[in-house]
Amino acid sequence: MDDRQLMQKAIDAARDGIARGQTPFGACIAKDGEVIIAAHNLVWAATDITAHAEIVAIREACKKLGTIKLGGCTIYSTTEPCPMCFSACHWAGLDRIVFGAEIADARAAGFGELSISNSRMKELGGATMTIEGGFMRKQAVELFEIWKALEAKPY
Repeated sequence: MDDRQLMQKAIDAARDGIARGQTPFGACIAKDGEVIIAAHNLVWAATDITAHAEIVAIREACKKLGTIKLGGCTIYSTTEPCPMCFSACHWAGLDRIVFGAEIADARAAGFGELSISNSRMKELGGATMTIEGGFMRKQAVELFEIWKALEAKPY
């Protein structure tokens, strides 16, 4: 699978999450073009503020692969990872982060995102992964519109 197909898996996971009453975030972790896991945010379902899509995906990928290191893997995230999720990506040793919507898009939808970019955290922390933002951004931002139409609540 290519980057577009893999990001689409993250978008599809977010849509599934929205349909299940969750917030509009999805993530997909892949290695060598093969999906390891696609997941959506579970914050409300798990009553766990740390159950962001990226964290759920990292936890499941580690279980599936039997390791805590995800070198050689890419995470596709519908929205730029928050500082917690960026840190988890760093600690898991992911090679790439590819995201769609920006932190500003999540803030505009009502989420209390910290406005520090992944690029800035990478610079400050000396992280080594590649970061590609704005990938399929239009489709990722549409997730917020779908979610807002349901009059759902952010966290």
